[in-house]
Amino acid sequence: MTLDPGSFARTTYATRVEWMDTDAAGYQHNTAVTRYVEGAEAQLMRELGIDGYFGWVPRVHYEVDFEERLWFQQDVTVTIAVEKVGTSSLTLGFEVWAEEFKGKPRRRAATGRYVVVYLPDGATRGKPWPQAWVAALTGQRLR
Repeated sequence: MTLDPGSFARTTYATRVEWMDTDAAGYQHNTAVTRYVEGAEAQLMRELGIDGYFGWVPRVHYEVDFEERLWFQQDVTVTIAVEKVGTSSLTLGFEVWAEEFKGKPRRRAATGRYVVVYLPDGATRGKPWPQAWVAALTGQRLR
């Protein structure tokens, strides 16, 4: 999967593989990729000025394809993009890149997508996104 350049809002997030992210062999636990992607998601929502997003948007679907290992102390770059905004759901796609490390060139380490649903105030079924959030996520202007 390659992120669609025509997707809506996007950001790039930089991080590094820390010891807690690895197993005894020195490369990442699969869950570390999820944490890096969530860091990118948080950065995106900050950049868009969307307050109150976290705690109200549980993941209902998550998929990832692992292509390369990430090693302890390696720099990692995550690109995340809004692919689809539904009435109450949001699909985000991501790519995780292993930066040049110990003579190995930069390479894509993982790709995937996930879906969240807007559940404000303890709702048990998805509710429509706030209009301002939809505008921010899709690059539209409110009238």
